[in-house]
Amino acid sequence: MSAGPVHGTWEPRPAARWEDAFLSGNGHHGALVFGDPNDERVIVTHHTLVRPGGGEHARPPALATELPALQDRLLAGEATAAETFTDGRPLQWVQPFHPAFQIRLRGTTPDERRGYRRSVDFSTGVATAECLGRRSSVFVSRADDVIVQEVTAPDLDISLDHRLPGVPHDLAVGHGAVLTPEGALLTLRVRYPGTDRAYTGVTLVVVTGGRTALTPPGLRVTGARSVLLLTRVLRHTGVPDAVGSDADRPDAVGPHVDSPDTTEPATAEPDALAHARALGDLIPDAGELPNTPDDEHAQHQTPYTRLLARHTPLHRTAYERVTLDLDADTAERALPGSELLEHPDSPALLERLFAAGRYHLLSASGMLPPRLTGLWTGDWNTAWAGAFTNDANLNLQTASAAAAALPEVTEAHASLIHRQLSDWADNARTIFGARGVVAPAHTDGESGLTYHFSREYPLHLWTAGADWLLKPLVDHDETRGERDPRTAHALAQVALFYEDFLTRTDEDGNLVIVPSYSPENRPANASWGTLNAAMDLSAARHALLTAAAYHPDTPEADRWRALADRLPPHRINADGALAEWAWPGLDDTYDHRHLSHLYAVWPLDEINPYDTPHLATAAHRALELRGAENDSAHGHLHHALIAARLRDGDRVEHALGQVLKGDFFHASLMSAHYPHRDVYNADAAHTLPAVLVETLVQSTPDRLVLLPALPAAYPKGELLGIRTRFGARIDLTWSPHEATAVVRPTRTHRVELRTSSGAQPLDLVAGEDRVLDLRAW
Repeated sequence: MSAGPVHGTWEPRPAARWEDAFLSGNGHHGALVFGDPNDERVIVTHHTLVRPGGGEHARPPALATELPALQDRLLAGEATAAETFTDGRPLQWVQPFHPAFQIRLRGTTPDERRGYRRSVDFSTGVATAECLGRRSSVFVSRADDVIVQEVTAPDLDISLDHRLPGVPHDLAVGHGAVLTPEGALLTLRVRYPGTDRAYTGVTLVVVTGGRTALTPPGLRVTGARSVLLLTRVLRHTGVPDAVGSDADRPDAVGPHVDSPDTTEPATAEPDALAHARALGDLIPDAGELPNTPDDEHAQHQTPYTRLLARHTPLHRTAYERVTLDLDADTAERALPGSELLEHPDSPALLERLFAAGRYHLLSASGMLPPRLTGLWTGDWNTAWAGAFTNDANLNLQTASAAAAALPEVTEAHASLIHRQLSDWADNARTIFGARGVVAPAHTDGESGLTYHFSREYPLHLWTAGADWLLKPLVDHDETRGERDPRTAHALAQVALFYEDFLTRTDEDGNLVIVPSYSPENRPANASWGTLNAAMDLSAARHALLTAAAYHPDTPEADRWRALADRLPPHRINADGALAEWAWPGLDDTYDHRHLSHLYAVWPLDEINPYDTPHLATAAHRALELRGAENDSAHGHLHHALIAARLRDGDRVEHALGQVLKGDFFHASLMSAHYPHRDVYNADAAHTLPAVLVETLVQSTPDRLVLLPALPAAYPKGELLGIRTRFGARIDLTWSPHEATAVVRPTRTHRVELRTSSGAQPLDLVAGEDRVLDLRAW
C-alpha cells in the first residue's frame, strides 16, 4: 500500500451555503460550521428538536373492527378495497426536525481570505477554519455533551440567531445576555406557537484577555487572546425567565421578544444560570492547569485542549476500528473534497467518501440513530420533515453498523425502537385488533404511532416494519455472540402479532398476508393495499423463526415455527423475476425507487446464490428489470447492496457510478437525495460504506464470503477490522493476482468459506488467528 487514505477533508474557500458546512456531532448535539472568517456561523442542532404541528397528539386510526370485511373483499378480488380502509383523516406529517439557532461571530480580520483553509478531521470531529491572524475550531464533545468552539481573534461580535431559512413567523423568541466572571452568558429561548413546548440555547463565552461588553442581544469582545464558547440546547415545556435571578443585575439584558408572548403556564423550566454553572464546571480553574516550565506539552494545555482530550478517545476509538485503503494516487488523496468530487472514477474519492460516511454516521448516532438529514439541517423546512423513514432509509443508512464495528450506531437504533415499543403495541391493537407490535413507516423520534398515511401511501397497512427494524439488532447480537433480552422481548411481540394477524388462508391452505403493502409501490393492475407482498412474506417468516430461535424449548417457539411453515413460497413471474407480490394475477411495476421485494436477498439470507440458486436467479432477474424511477440516492445504493449479495460486481459498479457521477455530494461530503445536489439528505453518505463492505466481505452465522462482488475499478486494496456474524474480525488485502484474509475468531466454530473458486469448510478456534491465502476469488 502507498501512504494511507486521508481521514478528513478540506477546502481552500469559505462555505457560503449551509449545505457545504463541515459537520460535527455526538449523536445528541450537532454543529454545521461555515461562513466567512469575518462572519463565521455555527448552526446548532439537537436530535430532540421537532416542531409541534398536530403530530404530537395524533393517534393511529381505529380500524380493527373493519379489518375482517377488508380481508373478505381483498380475497374476493376487489383490487381497490384497501383504498377505503381509513378513518377519513387527511395526511398528517410527523413533527418536523429543525435547527435550534446559529452562533454568529463577526470579526474585523484584515485580508480575511489570505491563507484561508477550512478542514474537518474525521478522527477527532474537529472542524477548523483558519486564515492570517485568525483560527476557529469546533467539535461536539462525546465526553461532556457540549458544542465547543475556540476562536483566536482579538475582536468579535457574538450573538445567537434563530432566523434561519424557513423560520416560522409566529415563534415566541427571547434573548438574554449576562456578564459573568469568565466573560458572558448568552441565552436564546424559543416557544412554538399554540403549545407550551419550547427549547433554550445556552452559550457560555469564556474570554482570555481583553474586555467584554454587552451589545443586546449579543456581546462584543475586544483585545482578546482567545475566546471559548460552550453551547448546549435544552428542549422543555414552559418559558423560563430570561436568565434566572441575575436578570435584575445592571449588567444583565432581559428578554428581547421578536414575537408576542402568551400567557400559557410554564412547567419544567430550565434554570439558565444553573446550566451556565454546569458549563463553567467543565473548565478547569487556572490552578488546575499544568504549569511545569520544563513540560512543553503541559505549557500548551488550555481549557479547549483539556475538553478535546476528554472527547477524542471516545470518538477516535470508534472511528478507527475499520479502515479502507484502495491504493489511491497520493496527489488525488491530497485534493480538496470539492475538487476530488470531480474525479468520480478515482479510488481516492471512494476512500474519502467511505471515511466521511463512517464519520458522519457515527457523529449522527447517539440518543437516536440518523434522521433523513443525519443530525443536521440549516433550514426550518426540512424535506420529509427530517424524520426517520423506516420503510427503507433508516436501515440503509445504518447498514454498515454491525460489520463495520459501530455498535454505537446499533445502540442508537435500538434506543429508537425500545422507547417506542409501547406505541407499536397501540398500532397493532388499534389498526389490526391484535396483540404484539406493528412499527410505523415514519416517526419523528418521539412518537412511534402510525398516523402518517394516505390513499396513495397506505403506510398503515405495512406489517413488515417491526421485523425490518429489528434485523440490525439481530445482526449485532450474532456479531457479539450474545442475545440482548430487549431484542428477544421485541421479537416475541412481533411473533404475537403474527399469531393474531395470520388467520386467513388460500385454497391450498397457505396463510395469506392480507392486507399487504410493498413500500411504496403498487401492482400494475391493482391498488397499493393488496395481498402477499414479497417483503411481508419474508418479514413474517423471518420474525417467527427468529423469535423461536431467541426463545428455544418453549411452547411458543413450536407454534411460531409451525406458523412460519404455513406461509406460501415466493412466486416467479412470467418474466422469470421474483414477483413483488406472490399472489397470483398481480403484475409487477418495475420502475420504482424501492426494492422492498428483495428483502429476502438483503439484508436477509433467505435467498442467496449458495442455498437457493433458483430463487437467486429470479431475484437477479428482478434486479435487472428494476428501474431507478426518480434517481433517488437510496434506490441506487439499495440496488448495489442487493447486487453485491448476488455476486454481481458489474451491477454494483454501475449503481455506485450513478451516485458518484450524479453530483450527489456537497463539498461537506454530506449528500443529497437527488442528483445535482437537490435536497440535503444523508442516505448516500451513510449507506455508501455498507456497499463497499458488502462487495468485499459478507457473513452469516455459518458462512464467510470473501470478495463476492469487487468492482473492477478497485483492483488493489485493504479493508481492516470488519466484524462477522460468527464472531471474528477480518483483515483483508487484495491485488489483481492474490488476496489474503486474516481471520481473528472470538468463538470456536466451523463455517463455510466461499470464494469464486468454490466452498470449503473453515475450522476456527477462539483466540487463534487463521491466515487465508486466496489465489482466485
